[in-house]
Amino acid sequence: MLSTGWSLWVMALVVLNMGITLFLFLWGPRAKIPSVADGTTGHVWAHGTIREGLHRLPLWWLLFSGAMFVCGIGYLILYPGFGNTKGVLQWTSHGQWAAATAANRAKLDGLEARFDLYTVEQLAHDDKALQMGERLFGDNCAACHGMRGEGNVIIGAPDLADDTWLYGGTGKAITASIENGRMGVMPAWKSLGEDKVDNLVQYVLALSDRPHDAQMADAGATTFKAICSACHARDGTGNQGLGAPDLTDDIWKWGASKTAIHHTIHDGRQGHMPVWSERMTDSQIHVLAAWVYHLSQRDNGHAH
Repeated sequence: MLSTGWSLWVMALVVLNMGITLFLFLWGPRAKIPSVADGTTGHVWAHGTIREGLHRLPLWWLLFSGAMFVCGIGYLILYPGFGNTKGVLQWTSHGQWAAATAANRAKLDGLEARFDLYTVEQLAHDDKALQMGERLFGDNCAACHGMRGEGNVIIGAPDLADDTWLYGGTGKAITASIENGRMGVMPAWKSLGEDKVDNLVQYVLALSDRPHDAQMADAGATTFKAICSACHARDGTGNQGLGAPDLTDDIWKWGASKTAIHHTIHDGRQGHMPVWSERMTDSQIHVLAAWVYHLSQRDNGHAH
């Protein structure tokens, strides 16, 4: 809301500008412009080969311009724009936003009530739910996980479309991850010394059948079973209860290169999945979980 002074200033500018423009519009077609016998103004260029002509404005232009003045004045009568005048329609951008939000909320309430009747797995076959879930994912999750859930090894955001899960891929597990967040910590093992870290790197490469040094891998196996198996299991298949990844499936959260694996073991990693229950409703989380579940099932013949 403008102060009285600014409101009067805006009103004065509107009146002045429209007044001058309307005066010129009405006076221009009637103005007497001196001309010579041949109908030109007498101005010449290029030694008389070019002469300045004189023609009245066409009727269509006058009618169109007149209509614009009517529209402009009509707008100031109907809508805000003339100082603090609210206009006959009493329109405000806040009011339009509130009305649109209320209408959208009414539509969503009906949909969400229906969605809540189904499990995440069942909802993953509902086109309306998937459409909503995709929008929620794009608005909230894509910044880390990518628009198609492909993940990001630079920040350690896991691929959500490969059906391989740190904490489980059931509807309940996915919902818990979104609702409560996750905090994953891989300790730094540089205290073991460079030789043992290098041996562990080779053993981890061997677990996923990647090229490795067999002798170093054999040496790393002893350290792995003594220390790392507490979280990753003796066979390296991981533990979803702890969020410890399976090291045998050749799917990597932080990258599969020797350098990336060495960094993970030597310096450790920390992964943080935010808590979304503070931003989303239970129904939104339910629909979002269905979309994420759908992403992981598309290549397995289970998608709708």
